[in-house]
Amino acid sequence: MSSPARLAVILGPTASGKSSLAIALAEKLGGEVVVCDSTQVYRRFDIGTAKVSAADRKRIPHWMMDLVEPHEIFTAGDYRRRAEEVLRDIHARGRLPIVTAGTGLYLRALLEGLADAPTRSEELRARLRERSAGRGPEYLHRLLRRLDPSSAARIAPRDTQKIIRAIELRVLTKKSVDELHATGRSPLEGFTPIKIGLKPPRPALYARIEQRVDEMLSAGWQEEIRKALSGGVARDAKPFSFIGYREMLKHHPQPPSASVIAEIRKSTRHFAKRQQTWFAREANVHWLTNFGDDEAALIRSLEILARAHSATP
Repeated sequence: MSSPARLAVILGPTASGKSSLAIALAEKLGGEVVVCDSTQVYRRFDIGTAKVSAADRKRIPHWMMDLVEPHEIFTAGDYRRRAEEVLRDIHARGRLPIVTAGTGLYLRALLEGLADAPTRSEELRARLRERSAGRGPEYLHRLLRRLDPSSAARIAPRDTQKIIRAIELRVLTKKSVDELHATGRSPLEGFTPIKIGLKPPRPALYARIEQRVDEMLSAGWQEEIRKALSGGVARDAKPFSFIGYREMLKHHPQPPSASVIAEIRKSTRHFAKRQQTWFAREANVHWLTNFGDDEAALIRSLEILARAHSATP
């Protein structure tokens, strides 16, 4: 039996430099990047989801981006099935797969598998949406806090799709999402994940977030929204619920005001905090206090991967 293949995993909050580190490692080690991000699977939404540039994609192949149209449903289970094929193809070609993980649930699905979950209940979903419409957008999140506090702590109060699914699972199975995920899972076989976590100081991370928001606006974020709408993307399409898009869509076509920009920055900071909370529970992570574009992070990561390689039987 052949020994497990190395699988590098770079995880951390938004704006921590995961892509920069992954690209640098790929250039040094002959790797290809597998993006683990629930927002970047959608086509036509590039700037606000922080997809790497075309130039970077030309330097290093990036996988698991631009997979579906904005109106399509894409789940963590879909991600697992498609990403596993990509990983095995990269390895078969003698390259090192490097996962950049910003979505904790997708990473869990990939590495640990997901429990069998019940199918959607359209009747229940319709009732929940009706109650939300009558009682305000925060109602569903308050309900989830009572039914499944752990899931509520991870899901943004206005991420209606995820909230409804979590409530749906709790009602149909009588179990929390964590309880479901703890049973019946099928871990990824044939790979040994080496996890490197980026945890830069919080004030510095928040400064990077503010800088990134400004850069996205300068890069034509509002024009991207205009093109999506004029191209037929519905206002209730999933990508328009993403951070930044939802705030700007409320005021479109007006340019984002200072208060809207401040709201986007605040939402992004809160999202980064939720990511850190999720990843703090990951086991066997080599944590770095650098940003991913720091030379020290690259040197340390190379050392970690080399040591893991030499320890592989």
